[in-house]
Amino acid sequence: MTRTSRFRAVPIYAAVLALLALVLGAQPAWAGANLLVNPGLEALDANGFPVCWEQSGWGNGTVDYSVTSASHSGANAMRITVAGVTTGDRKAMMVENPSCAPSVTPNHQYDLGLWYTTTTPNTVVTAFRHDIAGGWQYWTDLETLPVTAAYTHTSVRTPVIPPNTDQISWGVTVYGNGTLTTDDYTMEDATVPVNGTACTAGSACTAGSWQVLPFLNPVRSMHAIVLHNGKVLLMAGSGNDPMAFAAGTFTSAVYDPANGTFSQIPTPADMFCSGHVQLPDGRVLIVGGTKSYPAADASHGYEGLNTGYVFDPATQTYTRTNDMNDGHWYPSATEMGDGDIISFGGLRGDSSGSVTTELYSTAAQSWQPTWKVHQSWNFWGLYPSMVLMQDGRLFYTGSHVFGNGTPGTGASIYDYNANTITDVPGLQSKDTRDQSMSVMLPPAQDQRVLTVGGGNIVSNVDAGRQTDIIDLKAASPGYTPGPLLPQGKLADGSTESATQGKMYVSTVLLPNGQVFETNGGLHNRADPVFEASMFDPATNTFTPAMATDPIPRTYHSASFLLPDGRVMTVGDNPGNGSFNMHVSLYTPPYLYQGARPQITSVANTMWSYGSSQHITVDAPIVRAELIRPAAVTHSSDPNQRFVDLPLSVNKDGSVNLNVTSNPNLAPPGYYMLFTVNANGVPSVAQWIHLM
Repeated sequence: MTRTSRFRAVPIYAAVLALLALVLGAQPAWAGANLLVNPGLEALDANGFPVCWEQSGWGNGTVDYSVTSASHSGANAMRITVAGVTTGDRKAMMVENPSCAPSVTPNHQYDLGLWYTTTTPNTVVTAFRHDIAGGWQYWTDLETLPVTAAYTHTSVRTPVIPPNTDQISWGVTVYGNGTLTTDDYTMEDATVPVNGTACTAGSACTAGSWQVLPFLNPVRSMHAIVLHNGKVLLMAGSGNDPMAFAAGTFTSAVYDPANGTFSQIPTPADMFCSGHVQLPDGRVLIVGGTKSYPAADASHGYEGLNTGYVFDPATQTYTRTNDMNDGHWYPSATEMGDGDIISFGGLRGDSSGSVTTELYSTAAQSWQPTWKVHQSWNFWGLYPSMVLMQDGRLFYTGSHVFGNGTPGTGASIYDYNANTITDVPGLQSKDTRDQSMSVMLPPAQDQRVLTVGGGNIVSNVDAGRQTDIIDLKAASPGYTPGPLLPQGKLADGSTESATQGKMYVSTVLLPNGQVFETNGGLHNRADPVFEASMFDPATNTFTPAMATDPIPRTYHSASFLLPDGRVMTVGDNPGNGSFNMHVSLYTPPYLYQGARPQITSVANTMWSYGSSQHITVDAPIVRAELIRPAAVTHSSDPNQRFVDLPLSVNKDGSVNLNVTSNPNLAPPGYYMLFTVNANGVPSVAQWIHLM
């Protein structure tokens, strides 16, 4: 049920505001740097309710708001008693005006605390925010409060304050029957540097640094999947090598970042140009691949396999699934909120475009027959980037491979259950977004997608610098132009022109909430561009001049986040047919900003939706999140996402994390849990299984 509606039941009288000076001078000693007006609820207005607090909510049933002497300290506490409710909620919130709602600073976070008792588990700490352009709006539910008869303290940390937000209002919502009593509220700025040590690593402090590893990749890996044991599956299949295909030489390897070793894996089919995605149990589903290379007599082009395989990280073996209904070469693979996998596009076994939607049932552990799968009979192209939305629909971002975009606007929303396709406007230059990359920006709760760069291998025009951003929560979502990609350097050392950009782009979600953008080339399998930047979702800006990989990375390159917070990069397959076997590691600037926090214990690594989870850390943190491990190829990883975990800090320094109740935001499976301190330095990840 919704908890976002509000109404104002108690007006603010001018005479009441005269009490504020008294209230501000009456902060209890324990409040410290408390930012709230009347946090102890001692000053009452003309109606006998605490100054700067209001009664709000909606729905049926009855509600009684009162001031009680059964307080935690002082004379007053607030009480809400709700009975007979089946829909709606009731709140005691801070009044939304400049005198009462606390001011906040963008990019800061705040610790919100209170003492409470409640007889109902249906109580949550709720926050609204005031945006300078958009006014007051619901922001987020931060924490669910357990039932307690004795006064209990809770503290929860807000997400990062967005740009253009200048105030927040918060309180406690009751959306079930029972009685809630609250007192002694606090709000403190948590964004205080952990230490004052300045970075002394030179340019790495702001640009990061690259290391080319002293060994070569044993396989021509176009496909990279981070496994839940921290290792990386690197798949080549035939590796875009017709001679290897003719010989039946198909390869893949597992790389262990902990010791820099590779284990080569027997590979039963040509998984070159397959799709892939992690299943809820941590195994990897491989979708299709290469049935045939183009015939010398031009009687057919590339042909797609209809086979599927599952890779088990525990045994490092592939097991064949039942066959799909159609062949798929360059298909997408997206996990849905129920754990099933949906796949679109690619080329069939006869080289024609596949219009068959495939569905892998995790309950049945098999591909479903066509008649059990909703069919739009629409050709989505090759590696169509299909991003799961919070309402269960799929957003086709317009990022694809090989040539022009789809007809119409080039981007659309597909409702699988209703089997409807709705064009999405605004994508710039839809026919030059070949091997652009799209990514759901942090946090996934904001439902914003960034699409970056692209070109066209058929027309072979200069790749572009354009980016586009969409808010999928909007009533009628549409792309708007984002900032241009920073200009890069070409191999001869010259700077790109103002109109030149790159295709074969990689975008990697980082645990500090930024997006690392790297790799790329100006033309089809040629002219590498040496440029890397950081995109900040809070400001919609790129920070240019990040350190660049000294190895060219164009076609068949991939970059992805490791559990230690570094970025690994493999591949480059230029037009002469060669393949660069060097492996590079990028150390982001945040790893030069002082000591890393450590997750010292996790009470439970099996997490359920809507739960509260307890961890301990060795130093203060300001944020925590789940990041889905990568499964990337050809500038495509539609399952990549960063899910915010609102947190509360206990008196002993341990932390409670609140897990989303919506599996469409975080589809079931394994995630990397990162914690981040006020300097933006992340911990090493702890693996979490969300089911």
